Amino acid sequence: MYNVSVSPHVRAQNTTKSIMRDVVIALLPTLAFGVYHFGLNALMVIAVCVVTCVLSELLFELLAKKPITVFDYSAVVTGMILAINLPSTATWWMCVLGSVFAIVVVKMFFGGLGQNFMNPALAARCFLLISFASRMSDFSIDGVSSATPLALLKAGEEPDLLTLFIGYHGGCIGEVSALAILVGALYLIIKKVITVRIPFTYIISTLVFIFIINTVMGNDVTVNYMAGQLLSGGLLVGAFFMATDYVTSPITPKGQYVYGVLLGLLTALFRILGSSAEGVSYAIIICNLLVPIIEKITVSKPFGCEKEKGGKK
Repeated sequence: MYNVSVSPHVRAQNTTKSIMRDVVIALLPTLAFGVYHFGLNALMVIAVCVVTCVLSELLFELLAKKPITVFDYSAVVTGMILAINLPSTATWWMCVLGSVFAIVVVKMFFGGLGQNFMNPALAARCFLLISFASRMSDFSIDGVSSATPLALLKAGEEPDLLTLFIGYHGGCIGEVSALAILVGALYLIIKKVITVRIPFTYIISTLVFIFIINTVMGNDVTVNYMAGQLLSGGLLVGAFFMATDYVTSPITPKGQYVYGVLLGLLTALFRILGSSAEGVSYAIIICNLLVPIIEKITVSKPFGCEKEKGGKK
């Protein structure tokens, strides 16, 4: 039997393995800069996350007698995305705990790749944030604690934009260098792994809502402030590498625009009105849960379907 659904019908020669391999390549610049900036402990975090994610998936599939899927690179991508969302000061057991939670609880318990209802790596980050708030907010560099650029912006200060763009400041391993993130994002766009609908809509909506909320609250909004909101924190890496996840983002073009606007609204609300300076992870997780509703509302009507008199189809 054939299951026929409404458009869009996606046809491509790309495989899961080739797509995930491209994502791995695209993540290398920001991870490499993280290791350069934060040191060997950042490399330890990345290695432990990736290895634990792969082993967790392999062991679960062996115990559950399911087909082995670790060679499609999806577990590697999950480990890398989790690592870019962790501080370099994270301990090895936090990396292991987060990786097991991402793969086993969020991904495998719900049927594996393609069945998870939210981004596994981001779900693990939120889990670690709730469980170990102080450790997850320790952004020390060479033993010296410093506030992140977003925290400075929230306190009314304006960090140097060139420093933000290059990445010489505190933060999570993979979110500090806007330049490295954009290099990886450009690779994904050129390889047609992602489109610009979600990331551009997300970024523009975030900036628009940040401007509106601050204006309504009577706060001064400068060009440097808006540029700081764009270049600091997880907005760029979230927009290009996490919000575009195939499984947890809408497939309909209209739905992708709606999804991007909702992401921007929530991120702006969390950043400006929330107690924390960041809000990307929670915004993406919440919108992941809304994807079925977004797709139901924005799905195309089947060709040849018309309403009869009385409102019935």
